[in-house]
Amino acid sequence: MNSLERTIDFIENKKVDRLPFHPIFMQFAARFAKVGYRDFCLEPMVKCQANIKCAKEFGTDWVNVMSDPYAEAEAFGLKVEYPVNSLPVVKEYLVKDIDQIDDLTIPVIQENKRLVSRLQEVDIYKRLVGDEFFITGWVEGPLAEYCDIRGMSEAFLDFYSYPEKMEKALDIITEFSMNFAEEQVRAGAHCIGVGDAACSQISPDLYQQFIFGREKMLIDHIHSLGAKVKLHICGNTSAILPDMIKTGADIVDIDHQVVSMEDFTHLLSENQVFSGNSDPVSVIQDGTPEKIRGSVISCYRQTKGRGIVSAGCEVPVGASFENIREYMKAAHEVQNMSLKI
Repeated sequence: MNSLERTIDFIENKKVDRLPFHPIFMQFAARFAKVGYRDFCLEPMVKCQANIKCAKEFGTDWVNVMSDPYAEAEAFGLKVEYPVNSLPVVKEYLVKDIDQIDDLTIPVIQENKRLVSRLQEVDIYKRLVGDEFFITGWVEGPLAEYCDIRGMSEAFLDFYSYPEKMEKALDIITEFSMNFAEEQVRAGAHCIGVGDAACSQISPDLYQQFIFGREKMLIDHIHSLGAKVKLHICGNTSAILPDMIKTGADIVDIDHQVVSMEDFTHLLSENQVFSGNSDPVSVIQDGTPEKIRGSVISCYRQTKGRGIVSAGCEVPVGASFENIREYMKAAHEVQNMSLKI
């Protein structure tokens, strides 16, 4: 059973030889491959080769296009700088005055280098690993993208001060994300990740009023293309997790700040799974082999075996290779430990 088959079958509630293992590597992948982070973000072949190298070395079951949240935002007009070996830096937000939303338009994918690069990344994966690994593209969710172009503090004030303007922008963002997801599926992505991390910082009422319907529309569209969907909202999502599940996302990421996945597992449909929720710092980076193994076992029990093994968010750049190998070993073995769930 290869990694793609394992992941698809697991989501669809079929028997698999072991649990899928999907740690999020970004800065860690660049470090492991000995490449600068600017090149990892901007050069498709560099990113793909680094992620393939990690997948083969650490026994993971997926490859993805993640590196930073600014590809789409830059296409909208955000000004970003890319240091040689650290995270990209926003130099100037796009929407400094709320009336600038009236000038917001849907980017043309083929006219924006970073958008084209993402399609190239999916194509490179398709050519280099074919259907061996679960190829996951990515789009920013409605609120995350709005925060990227507006700034988080101003964005959150807009919920109350300028709700109609905000909804106009969210509709434009959602339509663009649907277009961009579609192009990635056409390029060969088996799954599209939807990153909407800012949603963990808003109330369930705001999530339901402004975001849920748009995320669901995006997810339904991706499903209509024949691809799976991974919904990633890091932070403490306990208050909105029932609605996150109702979006219909096939994979629902759970961060370590959600104290118990067990409280929500019964809400999953037959063909939905969780992914998470080991603490990326205290467990994966700083933990002992026993602590890492214990976390994987705990996640397995909390999800009743319906959880992809992953940290709650990105594995830190400073995690040791030895700890990642311990993490891999625990992930590969947990299903066969005869644990009571």
